[in-house]
Amino acid sequence: MIWEVSLIEFIFITGIVGGGAAWMTGRATALTWSPWTTLVIYILLLTLALRFIHFSLFSGTFLLPFSTFATGFYYYAVDFIVLTAFAAFGRRKTRAAQMATQYGFLYERTGPLGWRQHS
Repeated sequence: MIWEVSLIEFIFITGIVGGGAAWMTGRATALTWSPWTTLVIYILLLTLALRFIHFSLFSGTFLLPFSTFATGFYYYAVDFIVLTAFAAFGRRKTRAAQMATQYGFLYERTGPLGWRQHS
């Protein structure tokens, strides 16, 4: 099962709270022209904080207990994938706006996530 305690808890904590923070992290790394590795490091730390919220508020698993390490790592990986998707989407949307705005003489937007060279 993807979620640990309940679907509502997964949607609220991972989707809304964590997804919003991941979106802003992706946006911040795009605005500062940081590399993808910086984004991945930030999302790893954000996922750790999110797992602590699951652990402390909803009796979820965390990475520290050795008896449930495999289970804790599975839910950490699920949260990491979800947060990375939010962060990548926020980064790409911001980068498309940057390219079209700052380099408007070279590029034009092709949609919310893309840009192309002027023809």
